Amino acid sequence: QLQLVESGGGLVQPGGSLRLSCTASGFTLRDYAIGWFRQAPGKEREGISCIRSQFSTNYADSVKGRFTISRDNAKNMVYLQMSALKSEDTAVYYCAAEGRNGVCDNLALATDYDWDYWGQGTQVTVSS
Repeated sequence: QLQLVESGGGLVQPGGSLRLSCTASGFTLRDYAIGWFRQAPGKEREGISCIRSQFSTNYADSVKGRFTISRDNAKNMVYLQMSALKSEDTAVYYCAAEGRNGVCDNLALATDYDWDYWGQGTQVTVSS
């Protein structure tokens, strides 16, 4: 079965850090663009970062300078390092994979139809 799995979520205090991981089962991430998205209660899914197969990246303004996306093809993993977390970062975080690198040019492409595969999500709660 082809699927993505996120991990690393949890409860963190404002100003703290977390690293989310995304891995795949049944396929390799090497040739895919990988995006990170989040959805807070009552809000639409938001694209926050993307990394192309050739390692170039894109970030939403809301996380630029605080979050860093990276990939380790040898481990079949993509990471989202989150720092200086704020209460407004609280959401379920999802990773997604898409064969077309161009999808990274527009983080507003955040529907199920825009990406080939989606994970089930991991909860991040920023609270004191």
